[in-house]
Amino acid sequence: MVTAGKILTSAAAIHEDKYAMTVPAYGHERRGAPVFADLVVDEAPILTKCFVYEPDYVLIFDLSVIEKGINVVEGAHENTCFVVNSQNAPKGYPFSKGFGSVYYVDATTIANQVLKINVPNSAIAGAFAVTKVVGVDAVCSALKEVFGERAGELNAEAARQSFQAVRQL
Repeated sequence: MVTAGKILTSAAAIHEDKYAMTVPAYGHERRGAPVFADLVVDEAPILTKCFVYEPDYVLIFDLSVIEKGINVVEGAHENTCFVVNSQNAPKGYPFSKGFGSVYYVDATTIANQVLKINVPNSAIAGAFAVTKVVGVDAVCSALKEVFGERAGELNAEAARQSFQAVRQL
C-alpha cells in the first residue's frame, strides 16, 4: 500500500504536473498489521502536511481488514469513492451503500498472472486511474521509473490490465 501511494504520488506530481504527497502510517506489529497511506493530490500547492480524515477516495487492498476491525468508512462522506480489490462484486460491506461510486477489480489475480507475485500494488494503482485523479498512462510511467524498464514494463502491464478490468458496483 505504501508503494502504491508513492507510485500514485509520482504519477500525479511528475507525470501530470499536479501537487501530490503521501503520508504512510504503520502499525506497531512487524508483519501482518494493517498499513495505511494517505495520498493528497491537488491542482494547487498543498499547504498542510497531515493525515486525511475525510477521504474523497478509499483504496481497499484486502477486504480481510474489515474482519480485523478496521473501519474502512471512517470519515467517508456521501461522495467518497471506493476502489476495492475483490474477485466478486463487494456487496454487503459497509462501503457498499450510502457513499459515492464503488469500483472493484481482482487485482490480486492480475498481479499473480502478470507479475507472478501476490502483491497487488501496481494493479490497484492502475485501477485507481478509473477515478481520473491520475491517468493510467501517468501511473504506467511512474511504475517504469520506480521499478526500472524491465520490471516496470511488467508492473505497467498489470496496472493497464487492472484499469481495463475495473467494474462498478
